[in-house]
Amino acid sequence: MAQTRRVPVFGSRPPCAYQSRLEERNLIRMNRMERNRISDKPEGFVLYEEPDEEEESTMPLLTVLNSSYNFVDYVRNREYGMREYRSVNQNYGTRHLLTHNLFKERSIPLKTMNKVFCSQWLNSTQIVFGTKCNKLMVYNVKSYALDQIPSIKGHAADQQSGIHSLKINPSRTLLATGAYNSNEIAVYRLPTLDPVALGEGAHADSIFDIEWLDDEFLVSGSRDTKLALWQVQDKYQEKYDSEGDLIQPITQFLNPAVIRTCKTAQKVRAITFNKNLKEMVTLSLNGYVHVWDVEWFRQRFSRRLPSCQDNVCIAMKNDSSLYAVGCRSYTLLLDSKTLHTMKKIPARYSGCGIRSLSFQDNVITIGTGVGVIMFYDIRAEKYLESNVNSSRSVVLNTSRGYVCPDEELMEDQGFQQAKYRPAIYTHCYDYSGTRLFSAGGPLQTDLIGNYAGLWQ
Repeated sequence: MAQTRRVPVFGSRPPCAYQSRLEERNLIRMNRMERNRISDKPEGFVLYEEPDEEEESTMPLLTVLNSSYNFVDYVRNREYGMREYRSVNQNYGTRHLLTHNLFKERSIPLKTMNKVFCSQWLNSTQIVFGTKCNKLMVYNVKSYALDQIPSIKGHAADQQSGIHSLKINPSRTLLATGAYNSNEIAVYRLPTLDPVALGEGAHADSIFDIEWLDDEFLVSGSRDTKLALWQVQDKYQEKYDSEGDLIQPITQFLNPAVIRTCKTAQKVRAITFNKNLKEMVTLSLNGYVHVWDVEWFRQRFSRRLPSCQDNVCIAMKNDSSLYAVGCRSYTLLLDSKTLHTMKKIPARYSGCGIRSLSFQDNVITIGTGVGVIMFYDIRAEKYLESNVNSSRSVVLNTSRGYVCPDEELMEDQGFQQAKYRPAIYTHCYDYSGTRLFSAGGPLQTDLIGNYAGLWQ
């Protein structure tokens, strides 16, 4: 969980440097090697995250003895401002809460809103999300207050089909999302959420995803198979009237810098940006992934996925080495350099539909269309197991939320009220990884409803 390099204050060695620790470490290593013994038939995809045992053995014994793995030492060292080397595993808290079944859901009532499609944590107390009924909402996790942010309206005729994406730029100063018209982009200033700009004239159909390339440039992908590059410059300066009141800022109207058609694509569903490779990867509904050169903003190549049903979400690992693509019954792991399928992870519920994905270090969080959130451990190559009950995998079963029409009409359409579960269209962790917001609604297009919950 944590490592702190201790420096002795008195004597030649710190208090943690006792010889029996080496024997305990060797015993732990032997047990780990026994558990991770490679079978005669190895898996098709093997991830080597930790150093090999031969490399570990070359670590100086003095370094091991002088290192404390006690979290109390780490916190105390940080509070005192000491210069000793220290590190902490940011994702330890998430894994610990999951494997010990400590996550508990608190339902968030959204009244009669329809389907939550996207969400992001603004800070430690506020979550912003967008709905199919074109509402941009901010939820306060402490006061339980729910506030609506006014949408920015442009010059085009009304075309509303929901807010499908919202993204915050790297410096967390701007928020880009869908506007009043679903084929336009609205940009707000953070943390005040004042309107900054409206991007229009690029898309003829709904925008499905948005991705920031840096603090100034962003890309939008639409159902019309087009990608648009936008440049947002926040030139706003506060102006006051004669009485000292702040004048409402004037929204900038932007035109796209570049528009490109995504070849071999049908409806661009998701976009992710690989900063290390300077590439942008888009996912289309017909089962293709497309690689773009962001410096020239041109399409390099496309690759067909082995599973091409319901490809609606894509996520990238923190170190940019892997992509995860959600399908109807699988989660595909793709190598970021070649886009070759490294592993095909079957869902625990056949045909459940993978609706949202995210990485927390080596754990993939998978939101399904049947109200279940699953967790897959890439390093162990299996679904995350519970430490409370080793025979069961860790899953989070969501509450029902709100759904309309009523029970009788649902039964006439073949849906059983008792078996209904919402689709998890979006989920996001806070900075600490100890709180998870999940939201969505009915998977069926003819049903109106919503679901939102906070796991902590």
